[in-house]
Amino acid sequence: MAPDHTSGSLMLLDGASLWFRSFFALPEKMTSPDGRPVNAVRGFLDTIATLVTRERPSRLVVCLDLDWRPAFRTELIPSYKAHRVVEEVAHTVEVTADGTPVTDIEEVPDTLTPQVDMILDVLRCAGIATSGAIGCEADDVIGTLAYDESTDPVIVVSGDRDLLQVVADDPVEVRVLYVGRGLAKAEMMGPVEVAEKYSVPVDRAGMAYAEMSMLRGDPSDGLPGVPGIGEKTAATLITEYGSLDALEAAAADSSSSVPTRSRKSLLASTDYLTAARTVVLVKTDADTIDSTDDDRLPDAPADPGGLADLVDELGIGASVSRLSKALGWPVSAG
Repeated sequence: MAPDHTSGSLMLLDGASLWFRSFFALPEKMTSPDGRPVNAVRGFLDTIATLVTRERPSRLVVCLDLDWRPAFRTELIPSYKAHRVVEEVAHTVEVTADGTPVTDIEEVPDTLTPQVDMILDVLRCAGIATSGAIGCEADDVIGTLAYDESTDPVIVVSGDRDLLQVVADDPVEVRVLYVGRGLAKAEMMGPVEVAEKYSVPVDRAGMAYAEMSMLRGDPSDGLPGVPGIGEKTAATLITEYGSLDALEAAAADSSSSVPTRSRKSLLASTDYLTAARTVVLVKTDADTIDSTDDDRLPDAPADPGGLADLVDELGIGASVSRLSKALGWPVSAG
């Protein structure tokens, strides 16, 4: 019996997060007939097949980083993801869609970069929707699509804990399937789970998690945090005062009960915390660009001939077959 994709959830995939994980999880000796590595391609397609089989979404969008280190964030906190930047070779110049020179290039393994184009070609031929936003990260696309959804429950799939901030119960359920420890150990996180794991208020668990992140900082993203305030202290303060706004107001009030050390650090970090609100919070109003007008799971490949050519060229028949089975395509599809 073919899978029923007529009703279900909207699944939003953090594309780069998942194909990075696929690349490092599988050996580069997985190659196409002409010798090119296709480990990320195969792993990413297998990941989609597993997710569709397990969660049965009716709609799916692979969300893209069109700018992995946006200017609107680095202008506020220059250290944001700075440690991931590779210095440009003098004769190399990249530009954005509007012709603006790009001076920051993310360090990506040489054998992964061409596989991203392969993945996008396969998705296009398969008819699986992708979405990006000029000047924004995939997180912002996910935040926008989740915020805009008013019909179906949303499942966000990522290995990035930053996206825990989007969990919600209204107007639709938004859950994050956190795959930071792999698909086999994936955790489905909603407001209750986030509140329990990070000791933040359940009634605003997503925002409270983001505010806790601002306070504690995040070395992996180049966020310094507030000196002397770690995760436990951050969670305690957010829980006690209800929100970051209320906590900062209390810190500015000498008669409040904010501990002296935390008070001094908070007052000294006012500029950082103001900037962090923009840097840490995902956008919910990104100008998304969809590659297709339909995010429903396809009943058949959008370009069967093109998909067949890619199967032959890249030697990815087994992965495409698994994807076809998950999508309920006829055996000959792809």
